[in-house]
Amino acid sequence: MSDTETEVTGIGKDSRMLYEEARVYLDGVSKYGSVLGLDSIKGLLEELGNPQKDLTFIHIAGTNGKGSILAYLSTILTQAGYRTGRYLSPTVMEYLERFQIDGTYMGEDEFAEITCEVKRAAERLTEQGRPSPTAFEIETAIAFRYFQKRGCDYVVLEAGLGGLLDATNIVENTKLCIFASISMDHIGILGNTLEEIAENKAGILKKGAEAVTGSQPLCVLEVLKKKAEEKGCPLIVAEPDTAQVSGRSLKGQRFSYKEYKDMEISLAGQHQIENAVTALEAVRVLCRQGVKISQEAVRRGLKETRWPGRFTVFAGEPTVIADGAHNEDAAKRLAQNVDMLLPGKKVTAVMGVFQDKEYKKIITIMAPYLEFVYTIDLPNRERTLGKEELCEQLKKHGIQSETAESTEEALRLAKQREKKDGAVLAFGSLSYLGEVIRLEEKSCGKELEDGR
Repeated sequence: MSDTETEVTGIGKDSRMLYEEARVYLDGVSKYGSVLGLDSIKGLLEELGNPQKDLTFIHIAGTNGKGSILAYLSTILTQAGYRTGRYLSPTVMEYLERFQIDGTYMGEDEFAEITCEVKRAAERLTEQGRPSPTAFEIETAIAFRYFQKRGCDYVVLEAGLGGLLDATNIVENTKLCIFASISMDHIGILGNTLEEIAENKAGILKKGAEAVTGSQPLCVLEVLKKKAEEKGCPLIVAEPDTAQVSGRSLKGQRFSYKEYKDMEISLAGQHQIENAVTALEAVRVLCRQGVKISQEAVRRGLKETRWPGRFTVFAGEPTVIADGAHNEDAAKRLAQNVDMLLPGKKVTAVMGVFQDKEYKKIITIMAPYLEFVYTIDLPNRERTLGKEELCEQLKKHGIQSETAESTEEALRLAKQREKKDGAVLAFGSLSYLGEVIRLEEKSCGKELEDGR
């Protein structure tokens, strides 16, 4: 095989992909976009011997909070002694963050090997005249094959887009379905009303499974209850308002909920109490199902949970906070946290957003808390709202704003504006927060905790 052939097919002399070639292959597939539906992923998994049928799943859908609930619950299961797979998106730190076992990222060699296997299965489909799988379908198949090979006891699975027709919904062995906060999300794709969007996300419900939901608008809760009843799924509604918070700061929080007394989480913000409580209700259901999870495993799991880019606080001077608030609901939660944890203060911010997101609503919500904003272009130049346009939108709300040439420059300028006891907020999109986190970890003299 020539070097050219190797480059095109991604197959090396030993019939294994190199990591870089595997990524090139997936990048090429991603150019064809995404298609909702389960036919293609079903065919792909059949070609692979249906690895998902050897796994037990906990499936999470919602708009905001899915990842935090996944992080809490999977860390608790790991602390309880179960080999626990995590499949999530989008990622913040690096690509392989989306495939994890017990908090450790998938290795590059294993990713390349399994991608090669899945690529061949996809090629067999196209040879049969069937549609080529999308990038997300291929990644989902990679995840299932990885977790099967490693013999995971449980896989905590985050729905990619909606629920009903999302590729992750091909799974059958679902032990528990969890719903994070549901709000207006992918309008026109998942539905045009909150009820329609909730109905789509409720598509992950399976007969024989149980379900847990966090706090929801009444109309959403009614949809979830109706769909759960149709599937015969008992639905537990978490009660975060009953949690007793005994300590709250930028460094973390302490609370009690039902039989779980004096629990500690290392993530700041009221919404993290809500997410942790939803995870605890999930633990309670699993325990009733016979899964052995001790109080001590719960305590350690909650405290050791890390979830980068979700009101992540760095202990430098000034304090830097990174939060991926990229829609209206997430912006409301961010504003609540700034108001609660930085009372009476206006912050200097770094902001970058996608042009297809609700950036005008985000600006309106955050405007009362912003003193000055440095705007940046996001790494994905095709989707980014230009920093000049974002700057003008901020000025329309009376917010002083300037463009910056890079994330690093924006952070440097923002920190120069703030006093040592001040705060800098980087927000608007998850896509650039990995760089913010790396820069701040380096600045604070700490090693980056990337799961390796």
